[in-house]
Amino acid sequence: MLVHEILDRAAVEYPDVTAVRDVSGGWTYAELADAGRACAGWLAVRGVRPGDRVVVRGNADRRVCALWYGCSLAGAVFVPVNAGTRAYQLDSIIADAEPVVVVWGDGYGNTLDDVWSGLPRRSHAASGEIALFLYTSGSTAQPKAVVCPHEQVVFAAHAIAARLRYRPGDVVYCRLPLGFDYGLYQLLLCAIGGATLVLADDSVNAQLLADVLTQGATVVPVVPALAEMLVRLAARDTRPGDVRLFTNTGDALSPALIARLRARFPPAGIQLMFGLTECKRVSIMDVDGDLARPGSVGTPLDDTEVRIVDDDGNTVAPGVSGEITVAGPHVMAGYWRAPELTARRFQDGTLCTGDIGHLDDDGYLYFDGRRDHVFKLRGMRTSVTEIEAAALDIPGVAAAAVVPPEHGRDAFACVVTELTVEQVRGGLRDRLGPSKVLDVRLVPTLPLGSTGKVDRAALRRAAG
Repeated sequence: MLVHEILDRAAVEYPDVTAVRDVSGGWTYAELADAGRACAGWLAVRGVRPGDRVVVRGNADRRVCALWYGCSLAGAVFVPVNAGTRAYQLDSIIADAEPVVVVWGDGYGNTLDDVWSGLPRRSHAASGEIALFLYTSGSTAQPKAVVCPHEQVVFAAHAIAARLRYRPGDVVYCRLPLGFDYGLYQLLLCAIGGATLVLADDSVNAQLLADVLTQGATVVPVVPALAEMLVRLAARDTRPGDVRLFTNTGDALSPALIARLRARFPPAGIQLMFGLTECKRVSIMDVDGDLARPGSVGTPLDDTEVRIVDDDGNTVAPGVSGEITVAGPHVMAGYWRAPELTARRFQDGTLCTGDIGHLDDDGYLYFDGRRDHVFKLRGMRTSVTEIEAAALDIPGVAAAAVVPPEHGRDAFACVVTELTVEQVRGGLRDRLGPSKVLDVRLVPTLPLGSTGKVDRAALRRAAG
């Protein structure tokens, strides 16, 4: 099955259901399919052929969804890029992807309005193996593209849908950018379940909760920054809503933030997930399963094998930390024009994630941190994840991010709080012991990247 066939099926099964809404209106699944076919025709007129790349600005605009559908029909590779991407990174992506068409504006190719003013009402169906290029954020290096074939994308979407169970009548509120796979896949998950996708961007942040309530949202995918925003707004706006489920991946929610989310939205369940662009998703926890297994990110997707290995590639026993490796039909095809990196990370159908974790006796996965986020402090092995979790457990700490050691510079923690440095350090000492107390810096806010994750590179630059 190809990506556009997921939407074709939804157009047959749910033709009159609203597929996607943005600030300017909405389309039913039948209308979205028509718009996608028109986009395929527009691409064909501009010489796009199977395998050609199409770079698209990932705005919260339903026309972006139609362009992905049109690219799939045309056999082209859809390359969504976050709208907040800096010019030097965009230039790097365009030089690397060598797109035939760019839909961006601001001096780069076409705008979405240009596309829509010239849509022919015709279809152009072709075949292409690759559905997507998903570029990493490039916060610490030049962006690199993960090559995502149709087969892997479709498998991942159905495997995730089987666990999340979106259904007709659901309204999925997506404040995540469409250049971020967590946001982009919401379109496929909604189409599989017959749900409605609502697109929003950072212009709604001050009224985020009010918009969630007004839109009748039943499912809200969140990263920590969005969850924190909703919790803060819910302290002032106590109106009941329709939210039945929060999902989380990308950056993990801390236990303290999960508890606050539950307290503010008591009817809603929370479903934790773990994944990375190179395989989309690794594991998914049952709804509220973290209450019985704190710290776990669930069990692997169906038809997926997760092994924890030591430095020599040997499988370790349950409870022992090591590198998380993943094998399954959703492991992507490697990195575009990066054969050496592909050979290191993708080995005989197995993805070597570079992340550290462990499995329990029942096969539940626990994420212990990224390999480059695990380090020694005063001779003791620790991690960014461990110290951040301890900091967020201190009453009065609103947010915390640890910058790991690099190039001879010691690790340090940036903390958003009204406490003093010594009070934060004392709290860390109480929770982790004296050997894991590090330099603490008080900051008014944590900088976020375009996907809502903490930008540690920006913290490192600000520290001088």
